[in-house]
Amino acid sequence: MANRGNGSTRTQGAVVDYIADAPAFGEIVEIAPDICWFRQPLPFALDHVNNWIIDEGRSYTLIDTGHGNPEVQAMWDRALRDRLADKPITRVLVTHFHPDHAGNAGWLCRKLGAGLIMTELEFAMTRALELDDRPGYGDAAAAYFADAGAPIEIVEAMRARGNPYRRGVSEPPRSFRGVRDGDLLKIADSNWQVMIGRGHAPEMICLYSAERNLLIAADQLLPRITPVVGAWQAMPEADPISDFIASNRQFRDLPEDTLVLPSHGRPYRGLHRRLDQLDGHHEERLQRALGLCAEPASAFAIMGGLFERHLDRHQIGFALAETLAHLNHLVERGELERVDDSAGPRRFRQIA
Repeated sequence: MANRGNGSTRTQGAVVDYIADAPAFGEIVEIAPDICWFRQPLPFALDHVNNWIIDEGRSYTLIDTGHGNPEVQAMWDRALRDRLADKPITRVLVTHFHPDHAGNAGWLCRKLGAGLIMTELEFAMTRALELDDRPGYGDAAAAYFADAGAPIEIVEAMRARGNPYRRGVSEPPRSFRGVRDGDLLKIADSNWQVMIGRGHAPEMICLYSAERNLLIAADQLLPRITPVVGAWQAMPEADPISDFIASNRQFRDLPEDTLVLPSHGRPYRGLHRRLDQLDGHHEERLQRALGLCAEPASAFAIMGGLFERHLDRHQIGFALAETLAHLNHLVERGELERVDDSAGPRRFRQIA
């Protein structure tokens, strides 16, 4: 998922050149030769996700599947009946494990008899999280929020929430075709290079066709909002900011006028300008977080200084994960240190 409405920030006004207006939910429109845009709603403040349908001539390939809920599944049923009934759908490629991308993968693969394509780590994350219904999931969430200094009412709310991932994802297939960084996929008579994006997700697929000068960018390079780059409860000391910044460097080798198809927002050109803006955005957030640590402070307290608007319970999780990611990156840069106190939450302070 991306940041808007999920606890994080917009970058400053978009510097990119949009190439099309957004279609209505459920409408399928051609955005490039053989490639259609299928925009679907999300049950969050970030209210939409883009899926792509590629016409292979004798079959279709789907890129991402939307959130796994009855409303979106009804949209797929209508599309399959009205627009996609002329040929089979043989492949479903899921860019990463998040529910707005993998939500209907299992449902569609079983319904269509289609094969699933993912990276190995993203498939493993999908299977593990969808199957995790143990009470200990809520206990781990509560410990994560308590260690960050959250009030007790939020700690207990997160404990009671259990595993929200399972509510947005159908059971995934038991087998898949794995792809890796640098692999070439033949789609619609073009070669597409697999480029792995990291930080927002551990091993997210982006696809670049030099022949078409087109990049399917998933959540890595959104035009106006930034993807959540967070340190989550399984790895609360992780440094995904380093992963995000480093993996984005590979896209600087692509032409500035590459047509970028993002998973949220509108297709655009202006790739290098956007990369510059994303780098600047994260450096600004790092400097702000550093300034909030003149005296030892918990991650939850620092979060309040980074995110000044009201956050609902859904958004707080994303905001806290992103706050921790920035703090952890500053620790790795040697500008902050962690202060552990058995009597209270972990705090962070500047290194003199």
